[in-house]
Amino acid sequence: MPDIHNYYRVEKAIGYLSKSFKAHPTLAEIARNVHVSPFHLHRIFTDWVGLSPKQFLQYLTADYLKQKLRTTANMMEAADVAGLSSQSRVHDLFATVEGVSPAQYKTRGKDLTIYYGYHASPFGLCFIAVASKGICALQFIDEDHSRDEFEVFSSRWPLAKLFHKPSFTQPYVKKVFQKHDRDESLKLLVRGSDFQIMVWQALLRIPYGNVASFQDIARSIGRPTAAKAVGRAVAANTILYLIPCHRIITQNGDVGDYHYGRARKQAMIGWEMAGADAQ
Repeated sequence: MPDIHNYYRVEKAIGYLSKSFKAHPTLAEIARNVHVSPFHLHRIFTDWVGLSPKQFLQYLTADYLKQKLRTTANMMEAADVAGLSSQSRVHDLFATVEGVSPAQYKTRGKDLTIYYGYHASPFGLCFIAVASKGICALQFIDEDHSRDEFEVFSSRWPLAKLFHKPSFTQPYVKKVFQKHDRDESLKLLVRGSDFQIMVWQALLRIPYGNVASFQDIARSIGRPTAAKAVGRAVAANTILYLIPCHRIITQNGDVGDYHYGRARKQAMIGWEMAGADAQ
């Protein structure tokens, strides 16, 4: 089970590194900012991602991310040519999206049974909710617990039957964050407009360990001038990590904003890139 307290130390270190990288801080300076010893910080990072803090930072430089943007654009274009973006091939993806029925949308989840739980993840404590047709929420908990994710979730599905059952949801969390053996597809149950669902499906086509821009996604769905609308759809995503809105960055290689903070987004991007390189 991941050590969530160590993850929050990682997040603090990444936040410090990204702000002060031009000053080339030493491991001791980074560790002092996180309130642990240099040895302990190095051990925390290697346990979490298999890299030292300085090695990890290389994945987050603007030059490296711009290079990854070019790679992803080429891969997505090749996938479109091959037909991988069509509805008939969505089962090839690690996760597949299904919208709730019109009746369930209108009645706000009436007659829908949903199980939820809180679990440790590589990115701190997470909240997950699962219905019979698939995962319908995946959110993260800040260290200060400043936001009640269950309250936010239940307001979206006010008439659903909600049961706290971590023994049911734990296997889903384990599968979500495994780096290897991603053969079996996870089903996701979403509530959104046709355009939002189209954007979320496009996000699923960003390869693991890669990044894309809003413009890349707009082009991939045949709406090249709709980058701002794509941005709004990305922001409306409630199944985080699985629908990988964290893989969206700006065209100039900046990581950009994220609902749970820039440092957590950087942690996710770097963790995936390191995992992809290790395969």
